[in-house]
Amino acid sequence: MMRGKAGCRSLLLALLLVSGGAAGQAYPGKAVRYIVPFPPGGGQDLVARAVAQRLTEFLGQQVLVDNRPGGGATLGAELAARAAPDGYTIFMGSNTTHAINPNLYRKLSYDPIKDFIAITQIASLPNILVVHPSLPVRSVKELAALARARPGELNFGSSGNGTPAQLSGVMFNQAARVNMVHVPYKGSGPALIALLSGETHLMFGSITSTLSYVKGGRLRALAVTSAKRSPAVAEMPTIAESGYPGFEAVTWYGLFVPAGTPSAVVAKLNAEMVRLLNVPEFKQWLMGQGAEPVGNTPQEFAAFVKAELEKYVGIVKASGLRPD
Repeated sequence: MMRGKAGCRSLLLALLLVSGGAAGQAYPGKAVRYIVPFPPGGGQDLVARAVAQRLTEFLGQQVLVDNRPGGGATLGAELAARAAPDGYTIFMGSNTTHAINPNLYRKLSYDPIKDFIAITQIASLPNILVVHPSLPVRSVKELAALARARPGELNFGSSGNGTPAQLSGVMFNQAARVNMVHVPYKGSGPALIALLSGETHLMFGSITSTLSYVKGGRLRALAVTSAKRSPAVAEMPTIAESGYPGFEAVTWYGLFVPAGTPSAVVAKLNAEMVRLLNVPEFKQWLMGQGAEPVGNTPQEFAAFVKAELEKYVGIVKASGLRPD
């Protein structure tokens, strides 16, 4: 009987947090911090800022993006995991923070399952293989041929060690049997700047951050890394159909909160995010960035994260990756 009363009290507290306490203040009653574990300018940051702008309207309180790059996204993830579980800190997680890093780092400062509650998957999107215009290649086959002719001379930039961008490059090295050198940067923004300046030869960047430069002629796109063509660049072939069957490397983004966040807050955030992902113009914007909107339940997203965590066990092990 005592256990039942305790459960009722916990549920009541959660409901009060969302619908209003004695003072009648509804959740959220103040600004919400949105931690993004990468620098400004990259694909994840662009999506996070678009989400923050619309969530601000839906929640009636400012949703403020807080970029916390470093440590291959581990610093931002740890900060979010250790934040107060009151609904006023949300986190932009991805396969980097919740599937790759747990398999990459022997000692990680957070647990991707135990330290977080999954709210919803926001979107999934392929990377796009882009090269500097000075590189004399116009197809994946031409790139592979050039890399074989110049072993160890071509390099590809990425947003850091162990990121989906690097793993895409490692997977391509393995599939094409070439030896392109990886150059890590502190985020996709700096990696993109390096490619635009000619400091690197190519990168497997997000469509979100690279597409405008492709359209402007400052980068040349060769293929997308998904199993199927992207609606954003329907004319662009996949790496799989360019001679490497089975090649697939995608990035996903999702919303998380610290473990212990009241269930009513979780439900509120999920409902508002799903509502946002069904707004026609927002869906169109995401698709224009090459992303496929998702918007699933917390239970569905949690199951997806666990499956991704298991999938990357073999990928990271085969790559031989080790953190700096």
